[in-house]
Amino acid sequence: MDRSSTPAMFQTMEVVFVIVLLGLVSVGRVDCRQAIKLNSEYPAISCRKHSASLTEYGGIGDGKTSNTKAFKKAIDDLSKFSSDGGAQLIIPPGKWLTGSFNLTSHFTLYLQKDAVILASQDAKDFPLIPVLPSYGRGRDAPGDGLRYNSFIHGTNLTDVIITGANGTIDGQGQNWWHRYHHNKLNYTRPTLIEILYSSHIQISNLTLLNSPQWFVHPVYSSNIIIQKLTILAPYDPVSPNTDGINPDSSSNVLIEDCYIVSGDDCISLKSGWDQYGIKVGIPTQHVIIRRLTCISPDSALIALGSEMSGGVQDIRIEDTVAINTESGIRIKTAIGRGGYVKDIFVRNVTMHTMKYVFWMTGMYGSHPDNNTDPKALPVIQNINYNDIRAENVTMSANLAGMKGNQFTGICISNVNIGLSAKPKELQWNCTDIAGFTSGVTPKPCALLPDKAAGKDFSCHFPTDRLPIEDVKMNTCSY
Repeated sequence: MDRSSTPAMFQTMEVVFVIVLLGLVSVGRVDCRQAIKLNSEYPAISCRKHSASLTEYGGIGDGKTSNTKAFKKAIDDLSKFSSDGGAQLIIPPGKWLTGSFNLTSHFTLYLQKDAVILASQDAKDFPLIPVLPSYGRGRDAPGDGLRYNSFIHGTNLTDVIITGANGTIDGQGQNWWHRYHHNKLNYTRPTLIEILYSSHIQISNLTLLNSPQWFVHPVYSSNIIIQKLTILAPYDPVSPNTDGINPDSSSNVLIEDCYIVSGDDCISLKSGWDQYGIKVGIPTQHVIIRRLTCISPDSALIALGSEMSGGVQDIRIEDTVAINTESGIRIKTAIGRGGYVKDIFVRNVTMHTMKYVFWMTGMYGSHPDNNTDPKALPVIQNINYNDIRAENVTMSANLAGMKGNQFTGICISNVNIGLSAKPKELQWNCTDIAGFTSGVTPKPCALLPDKAAGKDFSCHFPTDRLPIEDVKMNTCSY
């Protein structure tokens, strides 16, 4: 059945026609085609042949009525069009309360302007699912091998889009945060959006609020575009672990043009936890992060780890801004993690009011259980920073590798750090690291000597393009 020919759609067309006529009467000459275009077109990796509104499945947008059954019915029905041009579910203006729901392939979830999807605050509306194999347990609690399903969830999918005209997805995480702070959780809190074992994913042009835990979590997935998100959560400790975007054992990822205010790291790149991540062995790699603005007083602009046991490699970060954030690019690992963080490239970063500009630690604790292998040492190498400007900084760098397991190949060039009114007396704390610098102020530690004095030198940044950069967006409509 082609939904474009249903009576409901004809009724919608009649309404649009009446609105246009009223506009002609009240305003005069109007370009009707342009009026429709502004309200119905959007960029996407794929367009859909079929469309339906949540209201066609009994949805009620009053902010009180549960729409869990309506979402399930709609997505189950629209999944029938997966092999016939795909389908899109339109969420109109209103407040649409619902429990957790699962997506389907060749599918678009589109939130119109002033549409708000509200997450239920009843834990019973979030089914229990197995913990991630690369973590071995839940992050909040062991949970007997189970954790709460994410609010918006997808597994083994292809070609999925979550987008809109800056509509809102509100996780209403306050009750979850309260339960976490008071040790009342038996299972790990749900993330807001989690996509597993999937490919060709787009998440864009939305406002995301108050996730119970991490906001956007692609896992074991590839070919992912995350664009133009506004992500907001209260500062820690109010909203614990509300990381903004966490690519996890995923590859070929583009994150750009996002604004994040977070209770934890604005972006954290992960790949599994200790022996579980080592066993699964899926790295996060080939990731571009650019034009990001971050506010996170107790965490990082971008963190690498601490769960990085499957490896993190070829990460390209540029044109980003950190404001009132604890640290810039932070590497977090520990004995027992194994894995690696290597080939990290950073350039053109601006920072305002920071505790640390550069921060690396090989002593970041927290293990899933008592079976961690003490011989599993992580490899940290080829870390490149270039063109960094920072002001109102307490300490320039805290760089601590591991005794007998140095962090190597650290390159820092063209950096100017302005100190706060009460800076730390020791500006560069360096242990068990190796590398060099060029054109860095204040003067770095002895373990990072200036080996290019008087020369025009910059740390490396790749010149090739990743495949995700060349994905062409289509102009789609509904």
